[in-house]
Amino acid sequence: MEKKEVRVGKITFGTKPFVFIGGPCVIEGREITLRTAERLREITKGLNIPLVFKSSYDKANRTSVSSYRGPGLEEGLEILKEVKDTLGLPVLTDVHSPEEARVAASVADVLQVPALLSRQTDLLIACGETGKAVNIKKGQFLSPDEVRYAVEKVESTGNRRILLTERGTFFGYHHLVNDFKAIPVMKRLGYPVVFDATHSVQLPGAASGVSGGEREFVFPLARAAVAVGVDALFMEVHEDPAKAWCDGANSVDLKDVAAMLATLQRIEEAL
Repeated sequence: MEKKEVRVGKITFGTKPFVFIGGPCVIEGREITLRTAERLREITKGLNIPLVFKSSYDKANRTSVSSYRGPGLEEGLEILKEVKDTLGLPVLTDVHSPEEARVAASVADVLQVPALLSRQTDLLIACGETGKAVNIKKGQFLSPDEVRYAVEKVESTGNRRILLTERGTFFGYHHLVNDFKAIPVMKRLGYPVVFDATHSVQLPGAASGVSGGEREFVFPLARAAVAVGVDALFMEVHEDPAKAWCDGANSVDLKDVAAMLATLQRIEEAL
């Protein structure tokens, strides 16, 4: 199938260099969000790597009902809009219902369909109908080939601004593995493929009501993904992962991002 490029503002997915999608798992407040976004902009600008800032106003799929979910739709979108307006960055956020998709599209440049919702027809169609870029995260329960059906749901709206994300497959209880064949397999659908290096090392539900993680494997998996030819890298980034309110165990420390991206850039340049 003909390879499609997806434009998000001034950024193009599907060409070199790879795009970096990074930011905290969930919005923890205005100041930390802006601070993190500004630092990521400095890092990626210095390396000439395109950046899409990501963070969520609501994490509706947390393991426990007592876990922090986010500031909510209205406040969260206000903070993301400030990131856009003050730093000039495109933003990505999760949506969980057709109603949310329509509201979030007023701010977000990329609407992300969470992996656990990647078969929800109404959500996929609503995202497509906004005309915004749609990032479909491959469910942990789906084969790479099955992603085509999610793609067809978005395409049915006439929207061809689609990204596909590999983020691991269930391997027994509390564990995910990556089959790197998934990247070229999903590329056959013609759309840019993203590799989520941080959720791939998540240990779902393994830490007494929250998900654990193996952060030390983020960088090795990211290197492999770039070598295979991924179009973008997705990472959750926090200035102090030990204190993150969501997914700290698998988040990358902000201070490590520059060196990590520089190495990944050299791998891509060698291809």
